Amino acid sequence: MIHVLAIITAKPGQRDAVLREFHANIPAVLAEDGCLAYGPAVDTGGLPFATEFGPDTFVAVERWASADALKAHAAAPHMLAYGARTRDMLASRVIHVLSPHEG
Repeated sequence: MIHVLAIITAKPGQRDAVLREFHANIPAVLAEDGCLAYGPAVDTGGLPFATEFGPDTFVAVERWASADALKAHAAAPHMLAYGARTRDMLASRVIHVLSPHEG
């Protein structure tokens, strides 16, 4: 299994527009072979011990059955279209791909 944390920072004031595009794309992503979970998360706020990402950032939390499924996801037509629709709204995107640690 592969875990992905994609930290997506929109240009100021653009996060809601990017999240609308993200939500519109969720059904197509969840239908992909090997997609186990896919959704956005934003700061909860109000917890004194938490470091917040801020008002322009959200995190895509994903789980994939395999690296091959994740590679196919990255090349999927709906993902390429999502990237084209949101490219000018983004300030940065950092993607962390992780494997569970079996201790």
